[in-house]
Amino acid sequence: MVWIGRALGAGRRRFCRGSRRALLLRGAGVTVVVAALSALGGALLHALGARLGWVGFALEAVALASLLSVRALVAAAWRVAAHLRRGDLAAARASVGRDLVSRRTDELDAGHVASAAAESVAENLTDAFVAAACFYLVFGLPGAAVYRVVNTADAMFGYREGPLEDFGKVAARLDDALNFLPARLAGWAIVLAAGLAGESARGALAVMRRDRRLTASPNAGWTMAAMAGALGVTLEKPGAYRLGAGPLPDAAAIGRATRVFALAVAVSSAALVAGVWLLERLVA
Repeated sequence: MVWIGRALGAGRRRFCRGSRRALLLRGAGVTVVVAALSALGGALLHALGARLGWVGFALEAVALASLLSVRALVAAAWRVAAHLRRGDLAAARASVGRDLVSRRTDELDAGHVASAAAESVAENLTDAFVAAACFYLVFGLPGAAVYRVVNTADAMFGYREGPLEDFGKVAARLDDALNFLPARLAGWAIVLAAGLAGESARGALAVMRRDRRLTASPNAGWTMAAMAGALGVTLEKPGAYRLGAGPLPDAAAIGRATRVFALAVAVSSAALVAGVWLLERLVA
């Protein structure tokens, strides 16, 4: 994953300039070239692994794990919660801005810092796990690698400001398309996981149905609204959206969000494996 970010960053520094048309074409080119190289690397690694038996299987598992960001995401959320529990708002602001969200965090109060962390945990159920797992199950390691490139490109380029509005447009649209089905699966996984975690599955379902379209992204609202309902809190990005009802979250709510997230990973994994098994049985 590190080299993907570096390659995209180098492409941005080298090519993010020119007319709007040039920016659009260059941004698309950087995204497609890095995705193609990632797919090639994934295909070569899979071919090598097929010759190495169990060692090759372990090698591919390590490569896949590097494309998923579950542990890093949870660890980042826990750091924010720890800062908030100690009353160190400045550290919590810095941590959530550095590791979890791209919005300005230097003036957020404690509730909005916790909200940003919980929102990121919820949204990244799709980005960090479900979508990459879907593409791996269907297209193998090359598919998962391509997805992560597109998702990372959207995170780095997909801003509606300055030259990035055009440079990142293709990456943003591709990310929306690739996440369309995984985001909906992830939203339903949070509903089921909420019940397993002792949170409100009914609230998760009700808020997901009501508020999922309130975000600018056609996909992010599914998981964030479901998480707001599961926790019984309001998740808010000031000036952009307000999901759920109740108070803003606190440090404890971040911990509850990570528990729902972990169980949603398990639920979605089971659903994906069952779906692949059923499809294979129907095709056979």
